Amino acid sequence: MTDSLTQARESLCRSAASLYTRGLTHGSTGNLSVRTADGYLMTPTGASLGDLDPARLSRLDAGGRLLGGDAPTKESFLHLAVYEQRPGANAVVHLHSHYATAVSVLADADPDDVMPPLTAYYVMRVGTLPLVPYFAPGDLSLADAVRAKAGKHHAMLLANHGPVVAGTSLAAASDAVEELEATARLHLSLHGRACRCLTPEQVADLKRRFPV
Repeated sequence: MTDSLTQARESLCRSAASLYTRGLTHGSTGNLSVRTADGYLMTPTGASLGDLDPARLSRLDAGGRLLGGDAPTKESFLHLAVYEQRPGANAVVHLHSHYATAVSVLADADPDDVMPPLTAYYVMRVGTLPLVPYFAPGDLSLADAVRAKAGKHHAMLLANHGPVVAGTSLAAASDAVEELEATARLHLSLHGRACRCLTPEQVADLKRRFPV
């Protein structure tokens, strides 16, 4: 095994454990992946992000076929759909985080942009957050729905499910999903109250200064 692959395995496990211990996912929910020189590393199906074995991570080739390790998450197709549409993405994080999932079930959520621009850092790290329609876990139709959004959006919210965020690195994707969760908590705390959101001009200025 190459040093770079070993490092990628260890980094993925560290990031997963950090997300788990800070309550951003629970049980065996959530899955992470990183792009490698010849394919992908993914968290295995049924595994807790808090207790991953680097040697048992799923290693897939560029076409998504298993090369080694345990069987990948049953949502591996979701990750592959994002990578297909975002050639600059090197990592994907999908969580069932509490507040973002709560926002995903709100009946009045705007499907084109689920949360308002409450803070500069949300705009800088997440930007526009579309809602992907609900599909049952493991339903391959979800890949098509994600593929339709991923070309223009690196972050998405799956209805009644949770967030999916891609990044140029695992650190970038993790930072963005944490910002999304923090903003979801803020959004729910303010729900029903008049808010002073960033203006369209302020949002446009941030996107120019800090392109996602």
